[in-house]
Amino acid sequence: MKKISIIAGKELRGYLYSPMAYIIFSVFLVLTGWYFGSYLRQIDYNNTTIQGFLTIAGPCLLAFAAIITMRSLSEEKKMGTWELLLTSPVSDTDVVLGKFVAGLGLMIVLLILTMYYPLLLYILGGAPDAGPIWASYLGLLLLGSAAIAIGIFFSSLTNNQIISVVVSGGTLAALWGMGYAIIYIPKGFQQVVSFISFKSNFNNFNIGIIDTRSVIYYLGITVLFLYLAVRSLETGRWN
Repeated sequence: MKKISIIAGKELRGYLYSPMAYIIFSVFLVLTGWYFGSYLRQIDYNNTTIQGFLTIAGPCLLAFAAIITMRSLSEEKKMGTWELLLTSPVSDTDVVLGKFVAGLGLMIVLLILTMYYPLLLYILGGAPDAGPIWASYLGLLLLGSAAIAIGIFFSSLTNNQIISVVVSGGTLAALWGMGYAIIYIPKGFQQVVSFISFKSNFNNFNIGIIDTRSVIYYLGITVLFLYLAVRSLETGRWN
């Protein structure tokens, strides 16, 4: 655990000392704030929700995950610090989990910054239901966790950050986009597509339902891709 925390701390400092994290934070908050404000202008404040924020938060969070993870392992290979990692007294699991914890920590900070949206609803005199709000944030946390794990896996496959962000971003976009494509798919396959779609599983949290199947799905995706990332590092170590 100590080794994981050291790696995670180093990664977090790397994020916070570079302008990229602040640019991503700013873009995310501007986009979600604009959608949140636009939604509020269309409804009665007495029936306010954070649906305006949730409309864009999912896709933005996937883009955020792809961008922050593109450098997690790719940069190590490009900068020549990969060999140092391979010969250091840390396991491949420690490296992957350390990178994951750092990415997840950065995402949690980003989500905390958006909590002024529901706070604003209370200030404006609305009476939002706290249950769906907290369920939605849990869904965003699980969604972001799975996306970060996928990003780390693809980052472990290449030393090119551009390739990493394009492939991971494309994969995440496809997993989200399946939710829109369900109506065009033959009925026999709709249930399967709905099961693996990020959007379809997030919809449950979006309406305040914490579906155990969706929780297990996101956690399963997270564990699976972290495992694949570890195996990828092991393969690179022996090659």
